[in-house]
This record gives sequence, structure tokens and C-alpha cells, in this order.
Amino acid sequence: MAARIGIIGGGIVGVAIARALAATGDFDVTVLEKEHRVAAHQTGHNSGVVHAGLYYQPGSLKAVLCARGRDLTRDFCQAKGLPYRELGKLVVAVTEEELPRLDEIERRARENRVPGMKRLTAEELRGIEPHAAGVAAVHSPHTAVVDYAAITEAMAQDVRQAGGAVLLGQEVVAVSNSGGAVHVSTPGATHSYDRLVVCAGLQSDVVARMVGASPSPAILPFRGEYWVMAAARNHLVRGMIYPVPDPRFPFLGVHFTRGVYDDVHVGPNAVPALAREGYSWARISLPDTLASLRWPGARALARQHWRMGAREISASLLKPLYFRQARQFVPELRPADLALKAGAGVRAQAWAADGSLLDDFAVDQLGAVTLLRNAPSPAATSALAIADHVVEHFLKIDPHRRGSWTSPEAAPNVSR
Repeated sequence: MAARIGIIGGGIVGVAIARALAATGDFDVTVLEKEHRVAAHQTGHNSGVVHAGLYYQPGSLKAVLCARGRDLTRDFCQAKGLPYRELGKLVVAVTEEELPRLDEIERRARENRVPGMKRLTAEELRGIEPHAAGVAAVHSPHTAVVDYAAITEAMAQDVRQAGGAVLLGQEVVAVSNSGGAVHVSTPGATHSYDRLVVCAGLQSDVVARMVGASPSPAILPFRGEYWVMAAARNHLVRGMIYPVPDPRFPFLGVHFTRGVYDDVHVGPNAVPALAREGYSWARISLPDTLASLRWPGARALARQHWRMGAREISASLLKPLYFRQARQFVPELRPADLALKAGAGVRAQAWAADGSLLDDFAVDQLGAVTLLRNAPSPAATSALAIADHVVEHFLKIDPHRRGSWTSPEAAPNVSR
């Protein structure tokens, strides 16, 4: 009898893991997704960028899996006939004061072997983005854009064609271990598995508590809001224009991205969401908000980042402040060019009990259950590589060879 493996979460990472398992032909694979479509949350609410690996600490899981995932994503899109556009990215230092931070980005990019990366002068950067302002830039010509929701749908179809199941509208309400199996309860049904992988994104700490794992790290939801540029003015941006990130924060800051379908988005900002799935200020969950406020690290985080938080909230509520942030990079931008607020995404930011925000990917093992505790950007870029990593190092299955199932006891009880 084939081993039964359940995946909680129908975002791009969960579906990629299911696809890697189903492709072996050795396992009975099922994805449980609470929404009525895959890619309903983080996967379907981002800017679609395939990151080249500019920012990440060399040697980190982010750096290693982003590089591998970038290539796998490109190959997958080519094989499936999905759009994959290498529009290129500029990371721009607007002032001389930002040059040391740009130097660090360049150093990391070289160590991470970002393909085609080049340091540019002010004149050179305007040769690539004629309407951009800055004193220097790092250029990543192979940074691309895709449709991650379409990619996830295509991978879900691969799972089905390989004999796996993707069950929609299946919200997990309880998880228990008994009789040598993991039992997952959804309204009206109980599913039993030999192994369980949790890729629950914004709900990952909720499911972790069901499993009996540590409550830390918890999830702090941050909303990122986008504006769409007026079509008549989107010629001001050819590809992607990004700021030099502040290393104190896990967010990049407001930037410009031409999408795979040629719309230009400005954003996102980063404001605390008042619900795990709080895609607007009107979406409020008192239990979610109280859980964040009562978390042991809340006071330390507020003390350290209150200025940034106040600035981001103000820009969210007042369009002129948001516009002012964006106009630093494109001086010809006019307020009317931010034509339409294009919705928002919510980032599942993991934070520890001391208030620190986790930066790298984090995976835990608890017996027969594998938990992805932190999978922020570039998780979408890295999804296919994350899948291979989890399958090989936590499920102990060679993703390139059939018939190599091992018992849960052999899996590492580690977090990285």
C-alpha cells in the first residue's frame, strides 16, 4: 500500500511539494486547501517577481533555494507555455548616503552569483530606466516576472494527473496523532496520513499549535498595498525600480514593477494587518489583533520599529505621503499617475518571542509532521527548490529516485 502524505495549504509551496511527491509515483498525495481555489492568499497577492538573489545572506537557505528555484521556475514556465518575462531590475541608491548599503547588495549579489549583475553609474542606470533618478545602481538583467497563480494551477493539475488529489474548501480544524497515523479533521470529514506537511502560510502557527508544536515563531501579518499606474503613464517604468533596502527591516520599501501583463504596480508598503487575512483596514479580527498584542515580543518590536510603523501607516492612509516615497525614484511621477489602488497582499511574517523578525526560511520536524514555519519572499521564486529540499531533507525521499521512502523516525528534528 502506498504511503499516504497529506499537505495542508494550497499555496505555491504546498502544491509544489505535492507535485514533487506525486511525480515519484510512490505515494498517495492529498492537498487540503481551505479556500475554493489554490493560490488564494500570499501566492495570488504578490507582484509576480522571480527574484535573482540580490539581497539574501550568502549561504542562507534563501540564497541557495532562490538561485535554484529561479532556474526551475523558468524551466517550468517554458515547459507549460506560461509567461516568463526577463524585464530586469535596478536597485537604486537615490543619495550618496545609501552607497554603502548598495555596496553590500553588490557584494551579496556577487557571492550569490546573480547572473549578469552589474554596478551602474547614474548615467548608465538612466540608459536602462530613462526616467529613474539616482546616483548609482545595481542591475539584475535576468530578474523576471510571472503569473504565480497560473503556475500554481498548472502544478495542481500535474498533481491530479499523477493520481494525487487537491481538495478545496477543506479548512483544517484539528490534527491528532494516534494509531501510527496523523488524523486531520475538516468540517464533515477526517483524513488519515502516514506523514503530514504543513504549508499553511498565514495560518501556519495556528496549525502548528494543533499539532502540538511550539507556539514560537508566531505569525505577524503585514499588509502590503499597491497602486496601479495610469496606462498612459506607465512608459515611465520599463522593468523594475527598487530602493536600496534598509537591513533593519525585512521589507524592501515602495518600488515599481512592470508585471507580466504589462501593468505597472507601485508598492507595496508594509503596515500591520488587523487580521491574518486583513486585505484592507476594514477587515478586522479582534482575536488576531489581541494575539499579536499579547505576544511576548510585541513590546520589544514596537520599541524598535515604531517610527517605521508610523511612517508606513501614515502613507497607507494619506496618498500624498505614499506618492512622495515613490516620486524619489521617478521624479516625473504625478499624483494622478497613481490611478487606482490595486488591492493588497498580506505577508505571513514569523516573529520570535523576543520580538525579532525571522529572516530565513524555517522548517521544523515533529515526529511525522513537517512544518514550514517561515516562508516569506522569495518563497514563490523558490517554491520548486523548497519542495525538493523538504522532500529530500525532511521526508527523507530522494526526489529523483523512486521507492526511497523511509520512516518518520529517520527524519531530522531540526529547524533551519
